[in-house]
Amino acid sequence: MQHQSQANAPARSQAGPAFHVRTIASAGRTQVRSAAALGTATALVLYDNTGPYAFLGELYGMGIANLAGHFGTVTTEPIGSYTSGQMSQYTAAIYVGSTYYADTTGIPTAFYTDVAAGKTPVVWIGDNIWYMADAIGTLNFDNEYGWDPTNSYFAPGGSVGHITNVVYNNQTLTRSVPPVDDGGIVHPYILGGGYPAVTTLATAVDTSTTPSTTFPWAIQSGNLTYIGEIPFEYVNETDRLIAFEDILFNPLAPTTVPRHRAMLRLEDLMATDSVSQIMSIAQKLYALHIPYGFNVIPLYKDPLGAYNNGVPRTIPMTQALLFVAAIQYMTSHGGTIIDEGYTHQYSNVKNPYTGASGDDAEFFLAHIDTTTNNVIWDGPVPGDSTAYALGRVNNAVGAFQTVHLPVPSIWVTPHYFGTDVDYKAVATVYPERYERSLYFNGVLSGGPVNHLSYIGQFFPYVVQDVYGTKVLPEDLGDYEPVPENNNPARLPANIINEAQLNLAVRDGFASFFYDPTYGWAPLQQTITGIQALGYTFVSPSSL
Repeated sequence: MQHQSQANAPARSQAGPAFHVRTIASAGRTQVRSAAALGTATALVLYDNTGPYAFLGELYGMGIANLAGHFGTVTTEPIGSYTSGQMSQYTAAIYVGSTYYADTTGIPTAFYTDVAAGKTPVVWIGDNIWYMADAIGTLNFDNEYGWDPTNSYFAPGGSVGHITNVVYNNQTLTRSVPPVDDGGIVHPYILGGGYPAVTTLATAVDTSTTPSTTFPWAIQSGNLTYIGEIPFEYVNETDRLIAFEDILFNPLAPTTVPRHRAMLRLEDLMATDSVSQIMSIAQKLYALHIPYGFNVIPLYKDPLGAYNNGVPRTIPMTQALLFVAAIQYMTSHGGTIIDEGYTHQYSNVKNPYTGASGDDAEFFLAHIDTTTNNVIWDGPVPGDSTAYALGRVNNAVGAFQTVHLPVPSIWVTPHYFGTDVDYKAVATVYPERYERSLYFNGVLSGGPVNHLSYIGQFFPYVVQDVYGTKVLPEDLGDYEPVPENNNPARLPANIINEAQLNLAVRDGFASFFYDPTYGWAPLQQTITGIQALGYTFVSPSSL
């Protein structure tokens, strides 16, 4: 996900494409990641780390590991490091096949054998499943699983056709991969007859034919769940990734009781805001018994005078006591205070908009391409380090303490753009992040971290991520009445539709954020629509 910010709109941090790679990074040695468990399951996540696209394997491995972190403790390693009997030590094993191997030797024989033993649930995603059939014998695979990978094929792919939807749990999810880039989805050849039954978990829909044609997108038989593509490319809030996020419950938490919770976060509150407008929304939320979180920017800065007729201006909270009083009211009337950086801007330069708090990024450089009008993310700010990040964090804590406000326990990275160094530094002060985050090549491999090669990810439930931090979900984005920087407008109907699709996740959230400067009516419409779907609003402090 490349996160796209919005011009001249402090709360407008709209999500763009959900997967973005800037440059190729190499994957190195194995690193095992063991997170503090949210649940009791244990997952072994295996990924490819060879060939010219090794960097993708690591990125996909991180994406899966983060999701598995919802269920318990996660260990990650390259598939080539797998040893005999290893998966038996875990609740489930998950392998993502992103490198198309030439033969069976790309994966250790022990992995094929252990999967076929049938004792451990295995989720296999993408390539190389046919080599397991070759390794253990096609007839043996057929007799155990009821389908034949060696007679399966990629469909429709490229100019032949285009799969635009995946249907899962009665929800029609989107699939926005451009046809020209679409390698297709494995169409499994299901045997039927006297072979073991195969359950279709999700269905791919090809709308390029008349009428539309369908085939299994994800199947399950015996101990094996197979998904015919890697669902991390070109992801948005309505994407088929939602199906994968719920399918993980099957091997890792099959007895989970369905429930659907919602969260609201008010965005980018700062000293220049209208206190009366903040109070009006806070009072209405309190009257409706809607708990919520609210982000506070502790120090307002406008070094270029973008909003002050060219005259630089800085406003600490000590000079905005009515604003502080509004925060105090909110914290005692259903609101949870959240820290959104220190100044929510970097320096006396445009980064990428005005240099002012709320508009600009604090931990990552960005500029606007004058030809395309896209926001381009350029890498860490100069001097990015643990000391830099901790300096910003500690200054923010001091600002809250100076005006006798409670120090938040939750952090949001401004514009959702930070480095692994920043996230880890933040975690030493704030135990939770409430956001979408970036995950960089080199984090799993233990090699040099490439801050221009990353996957961005948002979650439908609480996770413990590969940085070892608890991350609260924000999966619906925000209200945006006007399209900017090639991002479309986003209205209450869009957010409500996304909440509808996320009902497919048996214990998932409908979590969105909102700029109070837009007033009450759009927020009320969104809340009412989400509640009508059966969601219950909860406080971020309750998770």
